[in-house]
Amino acid sequence: MESINQTSSISEFILLGLSSRPEDQMPLFILFFIIYLVTITGNLLIILAIHSDPQLQTPMYFFLSVLSFTDICYTTTIVPRMLVNFLSENTITYAGCLTQMYFIYALGNTDSFLLAVMAFDRYVAICDPFHYVTTMSHHRCVLLVAFSCSFTHVHSLLHTLLLNRLTFCDSNIIHHFLCDVSPLMKLSCSSTLVNEIVIMTEGTIVTVTPFLFITFSYMRILITVLKIPSAAGQRKAFSTCGSHLTLVTLFYGSIFYVYLQPGSTYTVHDHIATIVYTVLTSMLNPFIYSLRNKDLKQGLRKLMGRRNSQAAPS
Repeated sequence: MESINQTSSISEFILLGLSSRPEDQMPLFILFFIIYLVTITGNLLIILAIHSDPQLQTPMYFFLSVLSFTDICYTTTIVPRMLVNFLSENTITYAGCLTQMYFIYALGNTDSFLLAVMAFDRYVAICDPFHYVTTMSHHRCVLLVAFSCSFTHVHSLLHTLLLNRLTFCDSNIIHHFLCDVSPLMKLSCSSTLVNEIVIMTEGTIVTVTPFLFITFSYMRILITVLKIPSAAGQRKAFSTCGSHLTLVTLFYGSIFYVYLQPGSTYTVHDHIATIVYTVLTSMLNPFIYSLRNKDLKQGLRKLMGRRNSQAAPS
């Protein structure tokens, strides 16, 4: 940690958070504490239901279980720090800030790549069903997940190391509730040209490529589904994709709102959009998938039934 602080005369940052009014802190603490509990419980139930039901041992649910685990880690990177800030001084150490930023970018982009992998899975299932078993073999699914996790960590490490080379010697107030690269770069008193070039090139490619892949996959799916002669067949095909599309829209819509607009400060709307893609999508993930998926709802009922039978007195 000492080597990290050698590039800066600032040892800690102040996160302004969502509100500066003291009377808002306790209601915000209660709200986000409930959101955190719901997120952890919901995603954990999804993981347990998938791994305990043989009927859910398919590539789609394997990817969903990994997404749920990633969402648990992603939320844990952000919300506990927010809860501490609501009740005490909203300061974070220099090393702690860079660590949070690293995991936010690594896990957030892992979510993005997993959504692209899930779109590819639906594309193969609907557009090339006769080769689905061979195309989406267990070995290939594991490789897709491994790539989604490892590549995004390399991407995050690159931006964290580039930020670490900057010097912070003036203000240490971050106009945000988390450590993000853009607010931190604004505090630097050294040149951020290299950081900006990498963000505009490599950063844009890593963020936009999964979205374009998802868009292409669902365009092909839409074309294939519209060729299905029966209305029942079309409804069945759309039902398997509806929950995924809902999550994609929430996730990417809020990301693009924050990062693809000009502006030198983070407004209230930016904070809300950031909460959507960092906190709310992770909480809504279990509800979106379980409410629109009969197999998963059945798996959850089986899981809860086993829990109740084990708890019942003999």
